[in-house]
Amino acid sequence: MSKSRRTAVPRCAMVLAAGLGTRMRPLTDTIPKPLVAVGGKPLINHVLDRLATAGVESAIVNVHHFADQVERHLKPRRAPKIVISDERDAMLGTGGGIAKALPLIGAAPFFVINADTLWIDGVKSNLERLAAAFRPDEMDALLLLAPTATSVGYAGRGDFVMAPDGKLRRRPEREVVPFVYAGIAVLSPALFRDAPAGAFALTKLFDRAIEQERLYGLRLEGVWMHVGTPDAVSAAERAILASAA
Repeated sequence: MSKSRRTAVPRCAMVLAAGLGTRMRPLTDTIPKPLVAVGGKPLINHVLDRLATAGVESAIVNVHHFADQVERHLKPRRAPKIVISDERDAMLGTGGGIAKALPLIGAAPFFVINADTLWIDGVKSNLERLAAAFRPDEMDALLLLAPTATSVGYAGRGDFVMAPDGKLRRRPEREVVPFVYAGIAVLSPALFRDAPAGAFALTKLFDRAIEQERLYGLRLEGVWMHVGTPDAVSAAERAILASAA
């Protein structure tokens, strides 16, 4: 990566909390996945606490599945300040949800983070590392990538190949690659230029950024936990306990 202009820690984050959490059933039969507790704390609290520690001032949280529960849970929260993006009428997908919330986010680069993302930092905060490495002159998106070999609860083939300069390309079909998207990124609003209307996946814009050589990655330092199923909750709790020992 060249030494072009970097961004400060974003003041705003978009927290994606509207999903149905179907693979987490039966836990999500009565509560939304962001409220599933890991280590005695709801998943979304882990995320919001990390954002607050990094200096993020406001978090836009989109809601759909059990939206009332999520809103009630977040109402007392003061740091970061919570702003709800209401998707009760229709789910918009990861990309459509962010596009709808752009007027609330503003014109500066921002964090986007899945409400069920869980990780243990290394020596430095991964959110701060991500912000320090983001160069808006070169990048439309900088994704935090977890090494598949050391991630907890992940058994997939990975998502991306990362070049020495950080540029990303998709995993070729039938191949195994070393990095999986950890559900954390810094995005420029420019990524959403001419974005589709309505519901769409954020990966659609990632693919366009790859074509334009403006999608980059940063290796996560620490441990990422893929909390996709009820069994994965126990694995994540064991990892958290081990890190604190």
